[in-house]
Amino acid sequence: MPIYNAPTKDIQFVLHDLLKVSEQDIPGFEDLDRDFTSAVVEEAGKVASEVLHPLNVVGDTEGCVMENGVVRTPTGFKDAFQQMKDGGWTAMDCDPEYGGQGLPYVMHTAAQEPFVSANMAFNMYQGLTHGAYSAIYAHGSDEQKQTYLPKLTTCEWTGTMNLTEPHCGTDLGLMRTKAVPNDDGSFKISGQKIFISAGEHDMADNIIHLVLAKIQGGPEGIKGVSLFIVPKFLVNDDGSLGARNGVSCGKIEEKMGIHGNSTCVMNYDEATGFLVGEEHKGMRAMFTMMNEARLGVGLQGYAQAESAYQNAVAYANDRLQGRDVTGAKNPDGPADPLIVHPDIRRNLMDQKSFVEGARAFTYWGAYLIDRAHKNQDADADGLISLMTPVIKGFLTDKGFEYATAAQQVYGGHGYIEEWGMSQYARDARIAMIYEGANGVQALDLVGRKLALDGGKHVMAFFEMIKTFIKENEGNEALNKDFLMPLKAASKDLQAAGMYFMQNATKPNNALSGSYDFMHMMGHVCLGLMWARMAKAAMEALENGASDTAFYETKIATGRYYMARQLPATAMHLARINTGGDTVMALEAANF
Repeated sequence: MPIYNAPTKDIQFVLHDLLKVSEQDIPGFEDLDRDFTSAVVEEAGKVASEVLHPLNVVGDTEGCVMENGVVRTPTGFKDAFQQMKDGGWTAMDCDPEYGGQGLPYVMHTAAQEPFVSANMAFNMYQGLTHGAYSAIYAHGSDEQKQTYLPKLTTCEWTGTMNLTEPHCGTDLGLMRTKAVPNDDGSFKISGQKIFISAGEHDMADNIIHLVLAKIQGGPEGIKGVSLFIVPKFLVNDDGSLGARNGVSCGKIEEKMGIHGNSTCVMNYDEATGFLVGEEHKGMRAMFTMMNEARLGVGLQGYAQAESAYQNAVAYANDRLQGRDVTGAKNPDGPADPLIVHPDIRRNLMDQKSFVEGARAFTYWGAYLIDRAHKNQDADADGLISLMTPVIKGFLTDKGFEYATAAQQVYGGHGYIEEWGMSQYARDARIAMIYEGANGVQALDLVGRKLALDGGKHVMAFFEMIKTFIKENEGNEALNKDFLMPLKAASKDLQAAGMYFMQNATKPNNALSGSYDFMHMMGHVCLGLMWARMAKAAMEALENGASDTAFYETKIATGRYYMARQLPATAMHLARINTGGDTVMALEAANF
């Protein structure tokens, strides 16, 4: 049986030593002192390890079952979901006007991480509901907010997002789901959606589907897409549930992973839907949901790697294989533990340095969302828009890579289901695909986000790095091990951006290098996080911190990332500089 223990000390380090949340001039942050955040994070960790984690294998092996149109979740899921609702975990950052606690989004993120690590498939039910809440909160009418948000906040009702159809995924302009106006202002929604996570289940009284559809007579392509609320049960004027709507689950998809989540084919047969926002402006509303979801998916990437890493460390310390080449470390036993071997150490250090850097990067992104929303800070909004495809794409690519790296530590046992390691790899794999496949994230980054507001935000990011280096170059230890590697990597990233500008007339050059650029930027972002964390750890030691081992370990882990991982930017730059000719050399028939 796999293990999981929430990394509460490291979460606290990121919140307070790195982000210094209680010192920020953002409404609500003044309440985030160490005692308060510790209480929240420790309790979230307890729920994760005691309630959710034991159900992870159950969800994987049982999956969801559909009988006569009714979808039943795995054993224990309903009770656990009720515990999540009773504990208020579904409502942390929601508006108090609708029953939420009004905490900053960064605290929601910190609490969500242990839940995702413990049971990713389970947590998707509330995660998608949170996204539906956010879309209606940002774009719905006052009546829609009063009708749906209080129930979504508590997860008495859950939510979904319905985009994909059998013939269109990324290219949503091809969708065929149609919306026909009714005399009362509602619409008849007809069509089929696929890959709908949490589309039908037995854990909520109602399911509120957010559905993209085209109003007949509207513009062609993506400009003609509108967003609709389509509840499973219609809601009466007094808030009670009315008639069953014309929406049903056609089947549950058989998937590689996340078996505990009901991924459904949803059929809409003249179902009653209610327009959210303006006609033909559905993508703007849906992107409110998707951008939040993309940060959450990036979190899923490293959160699965965190769980896999914890198990790999335990196995490496317990499994006896071979002898340390420098001398026996377990002389009374038949062999030394795996962890004495340099290649096992390399593997574990790759995992550890990524996970801790990714955690800092993601929480920084959540902090930017708080600053953008609570302070109406346009610069923070622009910066998180730039970072969103990197958080989603880079962290999920690497999260899957390191989930499989953890599996490798086990050797043959990692391939045997009883050890549970394959689930981490299988569950992590979807994060690279949904909420916009990672190749699309790279195209979004290079094709749209770099040029956003005239390139203002990427230039601000480079200036942020330059300023940090200049302010701290007098710190000899920080300069040698952290600032100099960060400076070199940042120059690689700027050189790649310059290459794209110089080759603007040949778009295939930029598009062929977009994936490498996304990974370059991911490495630079983690390099910046590690440099900042190293500075914070050094300051804690200088100020007499009692847990010296924790801070010394943090610095050593950061040194590893800067020395062994960050130099990958040079490789990605070399690839980008080759242009698109070799990528596009073959005719389609020659593949």
